[in-house]
Amino acid sequence: MRKIIFVHIVFICLAGIGCSCAQTITAAKDSAGEPSNNSPGKISFTLLHRITGAFNFMEVDALDNVFLITTNYQLIKFNAKGDSVAVFNNVKKYGTPSLIDVSNPLRPLIYYKNFSTLLMLDRQLSLRNQINFRKGNIFSVSILAAAYDNNVWIFDEQDFKLKKIDAEGKVLSETTDWRMLFTELPNPQWMKDSDGFVYLYDSTKGFFIFDYYGSLKNTIPFLNWQQVAVSGNILYGFTGNILNSYQLQSLQLKTFTLPNVFKDYTGIKAMNNRLYILNKDAVEVYSIQ
Repeated sequence: MRKIIFVHIVFICLAGIGCSCAQTITAAKDSAGEPSNNSPGKISFTLLHRITGAFNFMEVDALDNVFLITTNYQLIKFNAKGDSVAVFNNVKKYGTPSLIDVSNPLRPLIYYKNFSTLLMLDRQLSLRNQINFRKGNIFSVSILAAAYDNNVWIFDEQDFKLKKIDAEGKVLSETTDWRMLFTELPNPQWMKDSDGFVYLYDSTKGFFIFDYYGSLKNTIPFLNWQQVAVSGNILYGFTGNILNSYQLQSLQLKTFTLPNVFKDYTGIKAMNNRLYILNKDAVEVYSIQ
């Protein structure tokens, strides 16, 4: 079924400031052939600001702070206005990080899987603590996330359990062995703590949602999503050039084809009703409406 994409770009010049221009990009698509749970319509992206520089990694927290790793391996935190507010210079302490988690804006995490080592920073990106999982007899962790209570969620691939550990690496709680829960074991590649639940995502099986007591509450079979995020009651993800937005309360899925002006990005993220585009020389931050 033919899809129609409209792209409309508006430049608004502010009087008295030369030409400080806001750019709005609007995309719309027809609804013919859409599944019934897929809400068609249009979506607008308005450029809020740009962060110039050469970066090879991007992450965003719940307060709209953007965390970027430069090509010379500095981790820089930018606030919601695009101002640099903190720097961590020792990113390569254990090689290239396996992941950086900013679920808790006050305690960013840097994890090095090859060394089973987790660095815990504060909101100024100063090193506050370091955990070696091997000392706690945990030997296989690929994903983790900051917990709401300043502890850490990990998925122990050896025990097939979701565990919560404290700042010393001590296990505080854990789920039932997943081999008792699932006939086909998930292999989650992403995890986040948000609004009372822990979300895990396996691109071949979908989302698995646990409560803080370790009970499985729900599964959502969205497959092949990339750059997954959860913000409030919305799950975000991308499939190719399609932005997926799923309302957890209304159970409504919306999908939108991104305009071609975004096609050359090296990184992308949607959350907090914003779209973050990482290009070779800058990060562009757009509001989503």
